[in-house]
Amino acid sequence: MPALALADWLRTLSDERLASLLRARRDLATPPPSDSSVLATRASTPGSIARACEQLDSATLSTYEALVVLDAETEPVTRARLDSLLGGRPALDRLFELALAWDDPDSGEIQVPPGARETFGPFPAGLGASVPALAGTDVDALGLGDDEHALLRTLAAGPPIGRTKDAAADVPFERAETPVQKLLARGLLIRRDSGTVELPRELGIALRGGTIHSQDALTEPELPVHPHEQSTVDETAAGEAMELLRHTEALLRSWSDTPSPVLKAGGLGVREVKRLAKDLDVGEERLALLAELVVGAGLVVASNETTPEWVPTTLTDSWLSSPPAIRWMTLAQAWLELPRLPGLAGRRDDKDKALAALSEELRRPNAPMLRRRVLSTLAELPGGAGVKSVDELVAHLAWHAPRRGGRLRDDIVRWTMSEGSALGMVGLGAITSAAAALVEDDPHTAASAMADAMPTPVDQVLVQADLTVVAPGPLEADLATEITTVADVESAGHATVYRVTEASVRRALDTGRTADDLHELFRTRSATPVPQGLTYLIDDVARRHGRLRGGAAAAFLRCDDEVLIAEVMAHQVAGDYELRRIAPTVLVSPYPLGELLEALRGAGFTPAAEGPDGRILDLRPSGRRVPAQRRPAARTSHAPAPISDEQVSAVLAHIRAGDRAATTRRGTTVRLPAGGGSDTSATMALLAQATREQREVWIGFVDSHGTATQRVVTPVRVGGGILEGSDNERYPLHRITSAALVEA
Repeated sequence: MPALALADWLRTLSDERLASLLRARRDLATPPPSDSSVLATRASTPGSIARACEQLDSATLSTYEALVVLDAETEPVTRARLDSLLGGRPALDRLFELALAWDDPDSGEIQVPPGARETFGPFPAGLGASVPALAGTDVDALGLGDDEHALLRTLAAGPPIGRTKDAAADVPFERAETPVQKLLARGLLIRRDSGTVELPRELGIALRGGTIHSQDALTEPELPVHPHEQSTVDETAAGEAMELLRHTEALLRSWSDTPSPVLKAGGLGVREVKRLAKDLDVGEERLALLAELVVGAGLVVASNETTPEWVPTTLTDSWLSSPPAIRWMTLAQAWLELPRLPGLAGRRDDKDKALAALSEELRRPNAPMLRRRVLSTLAELPGGAGVKSVDELVAHLAWHAPRRGGRLRDDIVRWTMSEGSALGMVGLGAITSAAAALVEDDPHTAASAMADAMPTPVDQVLVQADLTVVAPGPLEADLATEITTVADVESAGHATVYRVTEASVRRALDTGRTADDLHELFRTRSATPVPQGLTYLIDDVARRHGRLRGGAAAAFLRCDDEVLIAEVMAHQVAGDYELRRIAPTVLVSPYPLGELLEALRGAGFTPAAEGPDGRILDLRPSGRRVPAQRRPAARTSHAPAPISDEQVSAVLAHIRAGDRAATTRRGTTVRLPAGGGSDTSATMALLAQATREQREVWIGFVDSHGTATQRVVTPVRVGGGILEGSDNERYPLHRITSAALVEA
């Protein structure tokens, strides 16, 4: 049997090669196999073979497929036959390293385990069932018509199965009318059922020129690159990172004011995506990415309410106050570790249902590993070198691991490049210095590299006559706070344009700033002369601002100007909010102060809120916040945990001990009845004799995993329910099922 042959081959391997196999195929080592036969059986299962095939490049995978086509799982295949089928030298070394195939040391013939065929499906290499009688057939010499040739070529390209009504009944060649009937009559097609025909393997190979794959498929594709200065790449990507931060801040502020509802099935609804994308002036794909990033970074969670909503957490405020490079790193790390595919948002599933952003359907546990694979490939290029085309990168990665990534293999590469560019981790098709450091799990270097690449914050703005304020770059944190308080963003980008209006000046005054504060701000921070129009606007709003003061009665209004009090009482708002005069200059209302002041502003008045000490208060809501949820600790590696040297040594010792026990000559075996309730004196006497004479004893026992196994032991002591061997191993007597002295 092939599995036994594989076990014999495994026993011939050196400890170094066997250790390499266990490291490459970690599933073989857990739990530790009792001997080489168990290891071979485990390595021959279809699931284990499929996982190992994810490590193969196209050339090696084609070689493996050719062995399956040659039925190497049932009988050995010579290298000459394999060479002929591939049209070149086969790539066997990696197959031997992974124990996916093995060769006879004398004949050189090659075999594969039975599970290999199941790994490739019913039509390996797109070829059908074998009909040995057709071997060596010269299709061109058969005198076939053009239609018959065309049909055969179509099936030869794969899959070899065709659906047709012409296979319903046997038709003699003389009466055959259609190409299918003629080919069936000549035995050049196989009838599988009344509506299906299959092209024999031998004809498929002949129509492909005698090989199963073209040489192009076996040759590694080139990956053309554009050379760039690394500094150019970093600065270009840093600009994208700044834009991402701006959009992220806008999304957080939008959800602070108006949280989006969580769909009943989880996720973010299509209408909310469209609304937010319009408000932020971004595409829906970018909005989905932003939403996934803020949730992945713990800045937003679904609230625990009867009607849950997407609400920023308490981490948002510290994130907003952090330097740009730190904010970027938070999002970049979240993306690298995100076990989800934002690119799936908006696509349709098998039931033609649109996949929602933030929904569970976007979860893919292997996403972090696949992202890092793309970035690691870019990191292997010369510094600053960027790929010319994403499609060329897709082809390059597909050739190196055609079975890794599943159906979304190529899409994941494209999404990674697109999302990496949006995050500032990829620029001009090349990886940035900051991203390269993050891939190496060095966040401190990454943050430093991004800080160096980002534009230096500016400490001045340009105030223009039309009351616009131009920020020629990212503003210093304190200046940005002041400007956004007194002006509204009109257009954003690398240079942000703000506009000062009466409402924005009033907003600044509402926060407690005075007219003198605003004049000083523009006088000291404007690189251009402050236009008179701005000075007049500030003075005019300040002259009217705060003349009318409000407090809590629920609310009160006071004003030294009795005429203004009379105007308020004459207005409809006085009746709507039940204003009542309690003094010539004081009015009270049962409504909350915030609502009252908002209504007065809507009526054309310019009131201000004041506290118990008479100072102006800022009543603007700071936005909703919910407690941040505890995030799992960041992983330092997103590949499966490697097996340690100590574990490898232990597994090797386990296998070698089992092999030795399996091949040891032994005398009469004394069996210990199961359950421990029978007489065990014979077994104890045998073990005691072996201890006195220091002879090796073969034992059969059940290990801690419940697996029956066997060992050869030199007993040192027997007692207390334990057999202690010279190798310091301890075997509970109740687990020993049989024993025998080893014969010389």
